Amino acid sequence: MEGKCLCGAITVTTPDKPHVDACHCGMCRRWGGGPALMVVCGSNVQIDGTENVKAYRSSEWAERAFCSECGTHLYYKFLPTGDYFVPAGLFQDGVEFEFTEQIFIDRKPAYYDFANQTVNLTEAEVFAKFAPSGNS
Repeated sequence: MEGKCLCGAITVTTPDKPHVDACHCGMCRRWGGGPALMVVCGSNVQIDGTENVKAYRSSEWAERAFCSECGTHLYYKFLPTGDYFVPAGLFQDGVEFEFTEQIFIDRKPAYYDFANQTVNLTEAEVFAKFAPSGNS
């Protein structure tokens, strides 16, 4: 799959991943103004235009990146594994996704709901499953 930022300065190429997950944590909602709708891409991600990538270390275990020209969100990277979570909106050309999972469901504000039937994980379940040792 190939995605681009708004200005086209950065191209993100990933393996084909047919599903999208949502994160409702406060940091993702602050970052994007709503839930983060992400494609879990693994570590095999190619980024062209890296001179325009600005990364921010948002926690001990993750960084978030955006285009320094247009501000488009590019990825959330889980540092312990090198896995990338790329916003679904970067992929515009004929990609059909299935919405499969919502995380931090207990942090979701009451003003929106998705109708899709998904796997839902609470904050505690996410940290138990994914947090690096010693970080909870």
